[in-house]
Amino acid sequence: MLEVEHISKSFGGTEVLKDISFSLEKSQVLSIIGSSGSGKTTMLRCLNFLERPDSGIIRVNGETLFDAADSSAKQEEEIRKKRLHFGLVFQSFNLFPQYTALDNVILAKELLAKEQPDYKARKKEIHDEIEALAEQLLKEMGLGERMKNYPHQLSGGQCQRVAIARALALRPDILCFDEPTSALDPELTGEVLKVIKGLADQKMTMVIVTHEMAFARDVANHVIFMDDGRIVEQGTPDEVFGNTKEERTRQFLSRFNQG
Repeated sequence: MLEVEHISKSFGGTEVLKDISFSLEKSQVLSIIGSSGSGKTTMLRCLNFLERPDSGIIRVNGETLFDAADSSAKQEEEIRKKRLHFGLVFQSFNLFPQYTALDNVILAKELLAKEQPDYKARKKEIHDEIEALAEQLLKEMGLGERMKNYPHQLSGGQCQRVAIARALALRPDILCFDEPTSALDPELTGEVLKVIKGLADQKMTMVIVTHEMAFARDVANHVIFMDDGRIVEQGTPDEVFGNTKEERTRQFLSRFNQG
């Protein structure tokens, strides 16, 4: 489903991503691990076109979404539409504080609907359809009783589940998570990981940047270890966590386990 070829990205004189290549099959879960500053989040931002790679190609379902060698205006115009192939759940939720949980899930979907040619003629019908979808997703997140609550009335774990519902409402091909539990208290981490595990069981294709090593091992089909902007090692969880051949991977896992 996803092919990433030779992605590189620099900020000023600092090379953050160095010739990154990997692929992901439909319904698989990819976990990306590594120390802070290794380039994990920048990789996700490039996938979602929040950053433009300096070189490389990104394909989804055989379609080239991005080719750094193509600088045409047409590609730039299509970036927003292509971004919809991916959903991104941020570590800090990024909910709109002035909207309820339900409205946070509805908003992006409704903005997209306004671009449909028949929106004005079917405005109420479309809104009702989007609202029903948002309600269904929030119920699936265990938030059926919290739909009318504002973010400040929700726990961190509940806010993150609203953010997951918002991403799912756009029906992305691939759902990305950027350290989804790093902003949560330890007692709230489990509820978010349970939701992500449920999505994996439903065969949702996902890319997860995480520091939860046990979770990465249990949920992922494929694991990538990044260090200094490069992929040092990739393989099955057993290969990366149990039979790693790379000294840098062993050192990282040893430090993490000691911490």
